[in-house]
Amino acid sequence: MAIRRLRPASGPAPGPGARAGLVSRLGSRLGLGAVARLGSRLRLGASTGSSRRLGNGVGNVVGNVEGPGPTPAPTPALNIQVSALQAMCRQVFGFRLAMIALSAPVALLNAAPGLASQLVGGAVLVTFMGSYLPFRDWERFGPLLLKYPPLLAADTLIGSLLLVTAGPQSPLGYVSVCTPLLAGIVYSWRGAAFFASLQSLILIALYTADPKIDASFGESTLMPGLCVVAGAVGVTLRNLLLRFGTATQALTEVRARLAVTEAVEGERARLAREMHDSVAKTLHGLALAADGLAASADRMDPLTVKHQADLVARSARRAAAESRELLSDLRRRSDTGGGVDIGGELAARVEDFARRSGLRATYRTVGESAVPAVPQAVARQLLTIASEAMENAHRHARPTHVEVSSGVVNGYVRISVYDDGRGLPPGTTLDDLRRAGHFGLVGMVERAAGIGARIRIGRGRATRGTEVRLELPVGALTPGTPPLPPPPAGPPLP
Repeated sequence: MAIRRLRPASGPAPGPGARAGLVSRLGSRLGLGAVARLGSRLRLGASTGSSRRLGNGVGNVVGNVEGPGPTPAPTPALNIQVSALQAMCRQVFGFRLAMIALSAPVALLNAAPGLASQLVGGAVLVTFMGSYLPFRDWERFGPLLLKYPPLLAADTLIGSLLLVTAGPQSPLGYVSVCTPLLAGIVYSWRGAAFFASLQSLILIALYTADPKIDASFGESTLMPGLCVVAGAVGVTLRNLLLRFGTATQALTEVRARLAVTEAVEGERARLAREMHDSVAKTLHGLALAADGLAASADRMDPLTVKHQADLVARSARRAAAESRELLSDLRRRSDTGGGVDIGGELAARVEDFARRSGLRATYRTVGESAVPAVPQAVARQLLTIASEAMENAHRHARPTHVEVSSGVVNGYVRISVYDDGRGLPPGTTLDDLRRAGHFGLVGMVERAAGIGARIRIGRGRATRGTEVRLELPVGALTPGTPPLPPPPAGPPLP
């Protein structure tokens, strides 16, 4: 066994580990413990190597490959919380930039020539860049502000130099209000209280110490009061954003559970349809054939016994084949086969139905052309609906003739099963059939809805009997092509 250690030839590029570190720092400073722990896990996943065992037929080689590994993605709630807080901070810095740009000329004009003017110019530059860098690239400079709160305090003190020259009544006063607002968003209540107090004291000192400022008591307390209010607003916005992220996560989890429940219910309904339309009916026919065989055993007619025994054997083989097909369908992950010839399959099923039932059953092609090749998943539903319609006619309608047709009519695949039996009772609805335990027609409607088709059940143009007509847009048969909408909904066939 050989052990080798592989290292990257160059320095690691910024990847999931760097982004995870940013998430961790944001979470630790914003009070998101889950975000901080997530960032720690992401950094750990990015720095630890993954072992890989390779078999070469003679021996094994273990390679410890260092590099970024698969890292879990942050949950939607954490993403929303962090992104919303970042966006809010950038908006505050953008407003600060606008106010600094408006008040900088006033501060420079009011500064005395010489060293004072240079100090004011430097303060303008530092304050402007201190707001521009987080606004331009928060992902890089935002964590510094989160990690080192004294940076915001230094920015406040430098901005106070501009307040001395420009005056608190200039647009720079609104920059002072932004400081506690930003502290409330980033540092919560403690940070908001500290910076609101600091900024208020600076403003009050300027109003009382500068004789050039002629302001009443109300005017001198307005800006300090706004600083206190801004700090409270920042904390409130922060809490709202965090709660919104938590609510979003809860809503996402509820939707996921509902989706799982709907998927389970849909699968149960599908299994019920498959069992009803295949194995259950075949076993029912097998039981009838066995009863007929038992009844004919007393007469000992060799031809009758042979016919009944052959019917029992064919029904048993069919039940076994349907069971295997159902199990294969449950294990099949996707449709990998080619298209199915619906016309040929329908003709074969009509012939088999006529042989088993003893009824006269015919098949014909209608419309502009025959049905094109159909994907297996869609073909399975179409053929099952047609077979179920024939079986229902045989069991309930007492017909003398069953006619099946298929083709393309006006851009839609049409499959029709007509019998000349007694037909459905007037006013019959799906709820009536469901309550009466007749799940055949209910299953046909559910299958048609599952493939985007429309099914109509009634007499049609005939004076008696029942027609089951299925219509599906031809565009739905081509994978990757948006299907045409089904024909406009209309009443059942009269």
